[in-house]
Amino acid sequence: MTTVSDFFGCNVFDDRKMKSYLSDETYDDLRKTIDEGKSLDLPTANAVAKAMKKWAVENGATHFTHWFQPMTGITAEKHDSFIEVSPDGGVIMDFSGKELIKGEPDASSFPSGGLRATFEARGYTAWDPTSYAFIKGKTLHIPTAFCSYKGEALDKKTPLLRSMDALNREALRVFRALGDNDVKRVSAVVGAEQEYFLIPEELYEKRMDIKYAGRTLFGAEAPKGQELDDHYFGTIKPGVAAFMEDLNETLWKLGIAAKTEHNEVAPSQHELACIYTTVNVATDQNQLVMEVMKETARRHGMMCLLHEKPFAGVNGSGKHNNWSLTTDTGRNLMSPGSKPHTNSTFLLFLCAVIKAVDDYQDLLRLSVASASNDHRLGANEAPPAVISMFLGDELTAVLDSIEKGVPYDATYAEEMNFGSEVIPEIRKDHTDRNRTSPFAFTGNKFEFRMVGSSASIAAPNIMLNSAVAESLRIFADELEGAEDVEKTVMELVRKTYTEHKRIVFNGNGYDDEWIAEAEKRGLLNDRTTPDCLPRVMDEKNVTMLTNLGVYTATELASRCMIMLENYCKEVRIEAKTMARMAVALIAPAVEKYASVLAERANGKKTLGSDMPCKYEERLVKKLSALTDEILEDTDALKAVLDGETGEDWASISEDVRDRLIPAMDALRSDCDEAERWTAKEYWPMPTYGELMFGTK
Repeated sequence: MTTVSDFFGCNVFDDRKMKSYLSDETYDDLRKTIDEGKSLDLPTANAVAKAMKKWAVENGATHFTHWFQPMTGITAEKHDSFIEVSPDGGVIMDFSGKELIKGEPDASSFPSGGLRATFEARGYTAWDPTSYAFIKGKTLHIPTAFCSYKGEALDKKTPLLRSMDALNREALRVFRALGDNDVKRVSAVVGAEQEYFLIPEELYEKRMDIKYAGRTLFGAEAPKGQELDDHYFGTIKPGVAAFMEDLNETLWKLGIAAKTEHNEVAPSQHELACIYTTVNVATDQNQLVMEVMKETARRHGMMCLLHEKPFAGVNGSGKHNNWSLTTDTGRNLMSPGSKPHTNSTFLLFLCAVIKAVDDYQDLLRLSVASASNDHRLGANEAPPAVISMFLGDELTAVLDSIEKGVPYDATYAEEMNFGSEVIPEIRKDHTDRNRTSPFAFTGNKFEFRMVGSSASIAAPNIMLNSAVAESLRIFADELEGAEDVEKTVMELVRKTYTEHKRIVFNGNGYDDEWIAEAEKRGLLNDRTTPDCLPRVMDEKNVTMLTNLGVYTATELASRCMIMLENYCKEVRIEAKTMARMAVALIAPAVEKYASVLAERANGKKTLGSDMPCKYEERLVKKLSALTDEILEDTDALKAVLDGETGEDWASISEDVRDRLIPAMDALRSDCDEAERWTAKEYWPMPTYGELMFGTK
């Protein structure tokens, strides 16, 4: 019988394959590159390339690609075969160290925010040896970074790797100041939870809006939604279970440790969670998870929707980014231990995170900003747009006691009794969980809950890594040369908590009173993408990110432009799709039904003037009025669209927020009302009920 352990990672050139296919010397050199950041020389690269090609060809690969993550939000790849023509006219399978290390894709056809002009086409991809190569289909995929001819980062991986270096550098300074010389590397580790919807493919094909925009732009709520809470953790339908089984097996073969799967809150919504790994590997793997989800769903006659809000009136989808810090000696720096009040190293690193989240709340907020996530954040299902931290009662009490200079009155875990003799007692956790908090401590990690389901996790982790690195840099400056290091540590903890405790909130983040309180505390409340994105260019942010070497000022400006441009274009695509659907599908369907009703009323009247036909007459009037309003709303929407010109994306984004989106909302309101009064056989597209309850 074949078990998961027999095939897990079979499509990955992981450490087991390296040991098997590489000489001991080459393997040791490559491990030093992976573990210590040592540069890789060409002879070693050639040896690795030869072994990697041998393994790939033995496993059916015919091509290789440099797999990278441009600023499009998805991955990119160009396939080249291993084939080289031999002198005798035949072919040989070849792959060199140079081909492994460097590729040259076109750098002018990807979003660059002005870094590249059309005529400046040369760009480079460079192998990231810390993320394992893998086979997908018949192609060896080599994870790479992507930069321009001048060296500017054009992707999401390069700044992420830089942020990891900055975090490691400053954390090691702290450890050395604490007298610890054993730790050689500190890494951010992440476990990403991925939410998604599944709908029947045959219904997807009948929805223009989902095809073009990834979400429903129209749709009256179904009679039943999520109000009974009967879908969450409910029994998984057979068809969905088959999809999940296929998905797991595919991911396991790619070395992705898919761990947990279940039904989510909304009908047809589900979740997959993976085991923690180093942040850049977790980012690569999450991109693969999304790709494989879509491919697997199609094999099962379904479509996987990753949009943050595919259906109005029910929960949208997020991506919980579980983040922690670990050392190469096996220590989790976010684990408080049994006595957190005496764990000074934990308290120091905890306060580094508190300071980072408070000082750079704007960067964390903008790192998750998008047109699609704007629909979700602040709704009664996801964290508010205000950044805050949940620490729980115990850690808050520990920090309060340090701030006040009084002994901590330690509380110990209680035993819980369920009141039944057959159920054993269990140990109660020190603190509850808070799912309304954007940034919640959950025992030995922080859960950043604001990331959107369709987004790469690179940006939030870049900003989080960088902000914490900056806190640690400041701490290291004070600790280095301190006469009494332990006393200085506790003073840093006390001072940091006192100055930044405004960011700590353990209550209900959905409560309107909290939003008012947050504003009193001076916390930001950037509700939309145009509100928060320009903050990336604030002086304090540019200074921090450039001093740490994570971005250049030019790279930051380019990303701001790219994200604002994407915001504008995504909403405009939705608006144009709405206008087309309203004119070509919805209005004709409503008018046709109204005409049928009018003919029916006239037919009744021929039988006698006293023949009752109030139903037809009232409905004809209602539908005719709605048709006129739909036409007027469509004209108003097109007028806003036609009025937006130029490429000042900051200004256009504000116009999109203030004029275009309200015009879209008005059109949707009338069309959804028309759906409620139009007979099902006349409505031109599958309804919410069919879409959300159609999987088997």
